[in-house]
Amino acid sequence: MSRSIYEGLTQLGGATVQPASPEEAVLERVPNPHPGTGYLVRFAAPEFTSLCPITGQPDFAHLVIDYVPGDWLVESKSLKLYLTSFRDHGAFHEACTVGIAKRLETELKPVWLRIGGYWYPRGGIPIDVFYQTGPVPDGVWVPDQGVAAYRGRG
Repeated sequence: MSRSIYEGLTQLGGATVQPASPEEAVLERVPNPHPGTGYLVRFAAPEFTSLCPITGQPDFAHLVIDYVPGDWLVESKSLKLYLTSFRDHGAFHEACTVGIAKRLETELKPVWLRIGGYWYPRGGIPIDVFYQTGPVPDGVWVPDQGVAAYRGRG
């Protein structure tokens, strides 16, 4: 890929300021080097953090984002900054998990996307949230997300 496809990127290769909120975060994209080829891209964020909107206490999750790209790939530094922008954001697990998926859908227009939000217990109950845009495209290998169900100390 030529350098010119990266010229519009504002975060890659330089110092950046952490966005104050998910709404302020900029998700950047780059052209898919293999458009029309069915393949899976996976991002794992094992230390995702947000805040409970009621108590303000931190919530922790292991997020796994899988997508089959269309014309675009998400630029990974912008995704990291977007995900860390939730650290001071108050929202329920469902709002965070599905909101991330929908933002990626809007920005990337992927062929297929799923997210697994494996949240650590709140009030003694783990809450896992899953979202998927539709059936897995034919011919694409989609491995298990590899995150075990919460078992405590058992």
